Amino acid sequence: MNTDKIRQEIRGLRDGKLFFNNAGSSLMPNIVVDSMIDYFHQEEQFGGYEVANRNAELLENFYAETARLIHSKPSNIAFMTSATEAFAKALSSIIFIEGDVIITTIDDYISNQITFISLQKRLNVKIIRLKKLDNNELDFEELENLIKEHQPKLVAVTHIPTNSGLIQDVESVGKICRQYDVLYLADCCQSVGQMVVDVEKIGCDFLTATGRKFMRGPRGSGFLYVSDRVLEQDYAPVLLDMRGAHWSEFDNYELFKTAKRFEHWEVSYAAVLGMMEAVRYANNIGLEQIENYNKNLAETLRTNLSESGFKVLDIGKNLSSIVTFCGPDNDLENIQNVLRDNNVFFSASYKHSALIDFTDKKVDGAVRLSPHYFNTLEEIERVSEILSKSLI
Repeated sequence: MNTDKIRQEIRGLRDGKLFFNNAGSSLMPNIVVDSMIDYFHQEEQFGGYEVANRNAELLENFYAETARLIHSKPSNIAFMTSATEAFAKALSSIIFIEGDVIITTIDDYISNQITFISLQKRLNVKIIRLKKLDNNELDFEELENLIKEHQPKLVAVTHIPTNSGLIQDVESVGKICRQYDVLYLADCCQSVGQMVVDVEKIGCDFLTATGRKFMRGPRGSGFLYVSDRVLEQDYAPVLLDMRGAHWSEFDNYELFKTAKRFEHWEVSYAAVLGMMEAVRYANNIGLEQIENYNKNLAETLRTNLSESGFKVLDIGKNLSSIVTFCGPDNDLENIQNVLRDNNVFFSASYKHSALIDFTDKKVDGAVRLSPHYFNTLEEIERVSEILSKSLI
């Protein structure tokens, strides 16, 4: 992997910033931005319908590249405007009734938790959160027992929580779900783009992802993976339009066969093209290379922070490129001021976004640095040195 070349292909790095907010919204490769600008110029001259027709084959590459990314087929992929839309579309295809059970984890994403609570309030669906072991890993024996006892309508797990570097073992969850024929939704919003994600190994029925994070695509882009078995059983979102079905009779329709039934007809095709270029860019580098490189960056950063006296809050056997920490006295404000003063781009997570996790960790929040494959070890050392001075 040629990091120097990759950095030259990012205009956003030319002002000397230290960019470590890839878990929030990353810097797009030039090709992503340029392709979208060119598409907008075409729409300016010819109108959206004509341009979509002229670029139909190119736009269709989105499905092929995304399938390649997660080891699926193009027919299993739907373009989404965000991971949130993907999650909502997947959930809306499941007919929940009073008394149905959803099993999730305490490290599920805040918006997912709120969605489940909304279902609980509206439909009296029961939420069960899987306990964790002392080492912060999921308790699979308990998961199996809960499935046997409650026969849940859905198991939903976030691969990497937004507030922690923890990588949850979604593959082991998938094996259990397949064994008991339970629908399984994997939120891979923070994992797609920074590491290898293989839907065959995960064994999920739905997988949701965004474009703007580690995927390095534009805001307003993402995707939903839908398994063959779900498609064959005619799952579809509640509010379909002509992208999802053929109006076959006055009072009936026929669902289209592919995951495109989960899309809406009207989207920004410039965003589709930009997302396709972002996925192709990552595919051409190789996700295994990206994952190994990122792991070294994150491990080095965590070691430096620990040795400088910070509280590193990431706990688990497998950790990702999200590094969360606070000062020895749980301080966040001073750390953030120092980072801003030194042109370091970062984000912070607060207790309301990770209510259970941060309550257990006895902190009110965490500073989040999320290095990616265009960062260098020299940048890791620079930000570590900047931070060490904040404790003096």
